[in-house]
Amino acid sequence: QVQLVESGGGLVQAGGSLRLSCAASGTFFRINTMGWYRQAPGKQRELVAAITSGGSTNYADSVKGRFTISRDNAKNTVYLQMISLKPEDTAVYYCNADAKSGLLKAPFSHWGQGIQVTVSS
Repeated sequence: QVQLVESGGGLVQAGGSLRLSCAASGTFFRINTMGWYRQAPGKQRELVAAITSGGSTNYADSVKGRFTISRDNAKNTVYLQMISLKPEDTAVYYCNADAKSGLLKAPFSHWGQGIQVTVSS
């Protein structure tokens, strides 16, 4: 149905910036909400940011003011601009998309394979 490919991760120093991208491809009727989750070693996967097809956003308290989520519906791509990165931001970041295969179908959640973000002190 939907394939999600993340890019833009890597290693940066504290205070640096990274921009993650997630491109969706495949066959689907519509993608509703897209978002970014992250999971650090020994930690539970958590929502970082989400954005609806209409542009409404939601952020985890820990990243408010530092991260910005956006999307390009024409390109079926979601972005996560991260600034003022902290070591505690180190995690595997996963792209998520809720998509419908048809108008009368319920949304189905799809996940990317994850991309590593490492912030050194």
